[in-house]
Amino acid sequence: MKFSTFIKIDRRKSDPIYLQIVYQMIQAIQSGLLSEGYKIPGSRILSKELKIHRKTVVAALEELEAQGWMVIKPSVGSFVKNPEKKTSKYSGNFYLPKQANFSFKKSFILDSFPDKKQYKYKFSTGKPDYRIIKTNELGRFYGAVLKRKRVLKKSEEFLEIGNEFFKKQLSFYINLTKGFHISEKNIINTANKQILLYILTQMLIENGDQVLIAAYSDDFSNMVFQQAGAKLKTIPMDEEGIKVDFIRNNFQKGEIKCVYIHPEYQNPTTQNFSEKRKKALVDLAEEYDFILIEDGNNSEFKFEKNLRIPLFKIDKTGKTIYLGTFGKYLSTGFQTNYLIAPENFIEEARKYLNIFGNIDLVKEQALAEIISEGDIHRYRRKALKIYEFRRNKFAELLQEIFGKTIRFKIPAGGLAFWIEFKEKISLFKLMKSCKKQQLLLPFNALFQDEKTTALRLGFADLTEEEMRKNLKILKKAYQAEISFILEK
Repeated sequence: MKFSTFIKIDRRKSDPIYLQIVYQMIQAIQSGLLSEGYKIPGSRILSKELKIHRKTVVAALEELEAQGWMVIKPSVGSFVKNPEKKTSKYSGNFYLPKQANFSFKKSFILDSFPDKKQYKYKFSTGKPDYRIIKTNELGRFYGAVLKRKRVLKKSEEFLEIGNEFFKKQLSFYINLTKGFHISEKNIINTANKQILLYILTQMLIENGDQVLIAAYSDDFSNMVFQQAGAKLKTIPMDEEGIKVDFIRNNFQKGEIKCVYIHPEYQNPTTQNFSEKRKKALVDLAEEYDFILIEDGNNSEFKFEKNLRIPLFKIDKTGKTIYLGTFGKYLSTGFQTNYLIAPENFIEEARKYLNIFGNIDLVKEQALAEIISEGDIHRYRRKALKIYEFRRNKFAELLQEIFGKTIRFKIPAGGLAFWIEFKEKISLFKLMKSCKKQQLLLPFNALFQDEKTTALRLGFADLTEEEMRKNLKILKKAYQAEISFILEK
């Protein structure tokens, strides 16, 4: 125990230093910080820690003994004594045991969040660089809202439904950038995408319902569906997206509850569904009567000029629910996730959202003003310009460092590359080898089966220097694995 954490010497006080120690030691004993029988460190150790003369510590301990708060045993040590202690089975300090005395569920998937402090270099699976848009610039909007009493008073009215002005601005922005035709009545938003997925599963999924996902998909979203009792079935993919004919040939009408997909810049492979495949999927959803959940998580980051039409816009039957992000290139506190669906669905979904009570009305007002004043377009253009440069530079470095040992395509959007190794190696061993060199290779970046050995590596949060360093470490780890295989 560090005594300097609760004993503070103030040389400006009129009380002698040894009495300051006495008073604070008594408080520590009374509060239970120092328990009955606790052995106090020697006077030399305490004097060194508190940066005072040893004789001052000795005087304090003797005073504590005189008052009955200490027992000093020559050649043994000084021990805490509490004259105010009452005999009770509840008395004394309480320390939580290291092991819980009850059972609980454990998750293998959640183990993929490592302690990032132990790594000097890091790869992500596709994260923005929050250094680009300065936080103090965004804080200017937030601070301006806080100064307006009218806005703060009015915010009390929106505590349950959220900021209506923001919803109007957000729906306007979505219509402008995606070509949708929605109103504020078609949208709910929250800071956390998993909350929206949880709401969807609570409203849609019954135990045993079949949910179809792509052969490679987002583990964390899948986990939410599984926890709701859904049975996940994977659908194979080709260059045009998931194989719609596979669904028709292997499932009957009424067997499928919903299909969860990323048609734009699919997670993790970064590929896009063809317009033909999207149209076929929409038609099958109407014929087989299942719901389409379209996740447009990466659609804010487009580097191509050709406009890709979301499933949501193709579907005229109202069977598609759209999940999207707004301001993902802003700092985390200013981002939001949204869900778009018919009005009656949103009305019911809002009831679930109210349970979480995580609406930051001041932030929503600030975001609404960022949109209405046009600053959001400036921020987006700035971020996209930098990300496009980094994407191209990352592709150059991949080619330079790895050459023909890998296959990849430059993504048309999103913030990550899908990289396939031509040689079959253990990605788990590769991850451990990178760790030895202080490079974080996230567990959820690894994708391996009989046919595929691939990584999803983010580029947007890395400078050119960081990219080069990370890729060189990765190449060194890769070569070590190849050498090990050849030796065997």
